[in-house]
Amino acid sequence: MTDKEAREIARDAYVYAYPLVLDDVTMRQAQNYAEATGIITQGPYNQFTHSREFVPVDFKAVVRPNQDTLYSAAGLDLGPEPVVLSVPATDRYFMLPLMSLWSDIFAVPGTRTTGRNVAKDFLLVAPDWTGNVPAGLELIRSPTRRAFVIGRTQTNGPADYEAVHKVQAGYKLTPLSAWGKGTYIPPKGKVDPSIDMKTRPPVQVDRMDAAAYFGHFAELLKDNPAGPADYPMIHRLDRVGFKAGQPFDLKSAPVSIQKAFEQGAAEGHALVMSEGKKAAGIGVKGWAYSTRSGAYGVDYTYRAAIAQCCLGENLPQDAIYPAIASDSAGRQLDGGSRYVLHFAKGQLPPVDAFWSVTAYDKDGYFIPNKMNRQMLGSRNSLVANADGSVDLLIQADSPGKSKEPNWLPVASQQPFNLLLRLYSPRGEIIDGTWVPPQVHRVR
Repeated sequence: MTDKEAREIARDAYVYAYPLVLDDVTMRQAQNYAEATGIITQGPYNQFTHSREFVPVDFKAVVRPNQDTLYSAAGLDLGPEPVVLSVPATDRYFMLPLMSLWSDIFAVPGTRTTGRNVAKDFLLVAPDWTGNVPAGLELIRSPTRRAFVIGRTQTNGPADYEAVHKVQAGYKLTPLSAWGKGTYIPPKGKVDPSIDMKTRPPVQVDRMDAAAYFGHFAELLKDNPAGPADYPMIHRLDRVGFKAGQPFDLKSAPVSIQKAFEQGAAEGHALVMSEGKKAAGIGVKGWAYSTRSGAYGVDYTYRAAIAQCCLGENLPQDAIYPAIASDSAGRQLDGGSRYVLHFAKGQLPPVDAFWSVTAYDKDGYFIPNKMNRQMLGSRNSLVANADGSVDLLIQADSPGKSKEPNWLPVASQQPFNLLLRLYSPRGEIIDGTWVPPQVHRVR
């Protein structure tokens, strides 16, 4: 094998491993709490944390949070024993996507799949679990020992909080050993003081050298195995001394292999960052989105790109998220200019649930503003033009009192990007018949 071949294997392996490594760091930080804090993603394993109101503007635990739904999130550890996920009967739109540590969505209890006003109990098990499924439980096997629940319940503004809280109370996680034995009270979580709780997970991964990155990847593969279609990658890794299920110490490898992994990791990291920007709409003329998120198959580059820019994206049938960072002329969106997003009459997003447009800063976080408004969409009282069209006005300063219902504020002289959320998109979105309009800069 040539040095070039070894370097290419290491590069491709870096990209392949990226979601697994990032998700692990994210979960370890998110679940390193004795009790649920009330902030999504912050709570012990196998316990829901419910957001009771929209996340604050300064929230930075995950990129691109929304203000259309209240989250119900949990980190699952199915290694000790299976967990029962209970879902209440409700006619409100909701979904509870289950995401593996590889960032693939492998099940979605919710309105679209399990129906409205249908209460169900699911038995969530680890990849290697063997046992009998109790009567009344539906089996869902996770591809990885640990997994995320990233639930969303439709919320029509702060006045709707109380009704949503009642639905959230029906989302429950119960260890199988406690199932059917009365009210379950979860224990306090274990806090590991060695975990970095301040540095954002993507930054922690960026700072890993090749030895740390691939050593950690090797450990993760023990409980979170490669998928059935991944063996070509696993066999390529075997050629450079990386054997799935075994520890990997790069510093003990031959010098040529060390250099190949160091160079390959640098190239792989650069590729993930570049493709992540494209997936987020940065540097792309027009909206960037896909109708294949959530289930990536062997498209490891796209999976890594989505993990880097928009971790937790759903299956297209549940939600599609077009992103854009440039105007119709290909120029970076910036708060120093004014923009309009024009929907012709009858051309508002065709969805069965709801839609919204959210503005984020260059890093994917909310933009503070005097209106305390981060999004506009179908739950807002948008004002139509005389011809029935609708304009969303995106700028730093007020467009005038009469036009403020359609105003999405951004920061003055600061770059920003937009995310269009389409919940339960209709067929014309998925097949490309309907596409979002371009963002035009206004003189």
